Amino acid sequence: MDIEQKQAEHIDYFVKKAANSKGSALASVITEATSHPSLFAFSEILSVPTVLELQGTEHSVYLELLQMFAHGTWSEYKSVADRIPHLVPDQVLKLKQLTVLTLAETNKVLPYEVLMQELDVLNVRELEDFLINECMYVGIVRGKLDQLRRCFEVQFAAGRDLRPGQLGNMIQTMSNWLAMSDNLLVSIHEKIKWADTMSELDKKHGKEVDEKVEEVKKSLTLKADIDFRGHEIYSESGGVMDYEEDRGRPKRRRHPLG
Repeated sequence: MDIEQKQAEHIDYFVKKAANSKGSALASVITEATSHPSLFAFSEILSVPTVLELQGTEHSVYLELLQMFAHGTWSEYKSVADRIPHLVPDQVLKLKQLTVLTLAETNKVLPYEVLMQELDVLNVRELEDFLINECMYVGIVRGKLDQLRRCFEVQFAAGRDLRPGQLGNMIQTMSNWLAMSDNLLVSIHEKIKWADTMSELDKKHGKEVDEKVEEVKKSLTLKADIDFRGHEIYSESGGVMDYEEDRGRPKRRRHPLG
């Protein structure tokens, strides 16, 4: 079973559970969801009416906690740790995994120094173990550890929940991409049309050349035939003249021997 299908099943389970819970029971559901080792998407749970109703109540900190896991990072959590519930080890691990996904959204080459700072990791060995065992093995990222360059080259990263306002930016980006694609298609069609036109012109020119070659061949053949026939006529008339001239010459007479 792939990670997307697992996500869908876990999301459906917690959405139903949250919809049927309130107060402290709902706070426990949120804690369970944010601690689950295979759940990395929380926007559907955030949209459940009973969860939204936590705003302004004594349990509103659990709404903030859920929002942190939907959009936040480990460093962002540390900046507000004094006003939201303390994280258990499974939640700490989860939020650090989500932090890697956030970093991979904008950079496909993540320097070890940046990762160690964002994850509160003390050395390279600990960082690489975390990336291998808690990220790549789990299936949320794929990539290559480059010890020589001290970086993690990201080949794939699972997507996180969209932040407020991020959808509009994505729509604008897609619209720009579609416009560029349309312009590119128009340019390609124009080049194809130009190539077809040039091909037709080449064919037409080739046909004209062939026709001219044939005309020249016919002209040369006709000229050669005329020249040949003229030579025959000249030869025949020359023979008659020789004969007539021969007849016109005076003949010698033989004198008898005395």
